[in-house]
Amino acid sequence: MNAPERLDSDPPTTVDVLQRIKPGCEAAFEGVLAELIEAAMACEGHLGVNVFRPSDPAHPEYRIVFKFDRISKLKQWEESPIRLRLLNRARQFTEGTGQYSMLTGLETWFTLPNRPGVPAPPRHKMMVVSGITIYVLINLINFILVPLIGPLPVFVRTFVVTVIMVVVMTYFAMPRMTKLFRGWLYPTRRI
Repeated sequence: MNAPERLDSDPPTTVDVLQRIKPGCEAAFEGVLAELIEAAMACEGHLGVNVFRPSDPAHPEYRIVFKFDRISKLKQWEESPIRLRLLNRARQFTEGTGQYSMLTGLETWFTLPNRPGVPAPPRHKMMVVSGITIYVLINLINFILVPLIGPLPVFVRTFVVTVIMVVVMTYFAMPRMTKLFRGWLYPTRRI
């Protein structure tokens, strides 16, 4: 199997977990969460963890985001005895089963700022919004930036344009486009 086929069948992945904690159990949950993060960091293929603590009383869930370089490495982590033991301990401090989402592609760009656990919209809708955004950004970059970096070698220009495009798409454009098109992207979901 060549590298592109391997990436398609075993891509990098992000796991998004939303979990409500029982009132008064936050400190105990934080202790188990710290152990869980430490164990995940020791796993092969682990790329990082972000924890978003509750900031909105109307939505008092913890959001925990794990990143792995391959789905196969994530599966190894999910089936590991230490993870299962720690999750079993954490259950005594949580309410309900929580929400679990695995994101492997464009879905990571389509996370609503105030409701991160809402499942991603259909792929055709993600494609349309991403296409519109990329089209506008490419034209803006060609109009504004390319004349300024025109004398640089083509490989350097391509690198600069790519870095700017990815940063703008990830941190600025897609969060705003998701918010702008939320009625079309999430028509039947209560947000």
